[in-house]
Amino acid sequence: MSDTLNLTQDAWRYSHVGHWLRLALERFDARVMALMARHPGVSLGLSNLAQRGQLTAAHWHISRHLPPQGARLTELAQRAGMRKQAMATLVKQCEAWGMVLREGDAHDARARRVCFTPTGLAWLAAYQESVAQAEAELRYAVGEEVATVVALGLEAYGAAA
Repeated sequence: MSDTLNLTQDAWRYSHVGHWLRLALERFDARVMALMARHPGVSLGLSNLAQRGQLTAAHWHISRHLPPQGARLTELAQRAGMRKQAMATLVKQCEAWGMVLREGDAHDARARRVCFTPTGLAWLAAYQESVAQAEAELRYAVGEEVATVVALGLEAYGAAA
């Protein structure tokens, strides 16, 4: 057994930066979801799904990674860091909810593109506004300077990967 490992003191498990990042992300995403659930630009159906917690963190991948002009499923999965099969499941759900549709690719007749519907584009606009509001609330809660340092630090850390 290592001299540096003390199994009786496990506070480190709950006080490391990864723990705080996870909690912060959960809080941020929950706030964005709450804002989305009440946003006037979100369709009633999607608003109800958001209020009931049926839109999960996995569904955010569509909002975060699908460009407004659409993308092939494989490209969307790569952007989100997911397997193609898992992304196909999310796309199928979002398609049933009226957020996206699959259409032929003008550059390759064999391929299909995932594209936002008008409802999906309204969702995306509401998502942008909700993220901005949640970020403004974070800045207010921790202070402008701390929020800026955290954002710069996380950006640098994420870019180094």
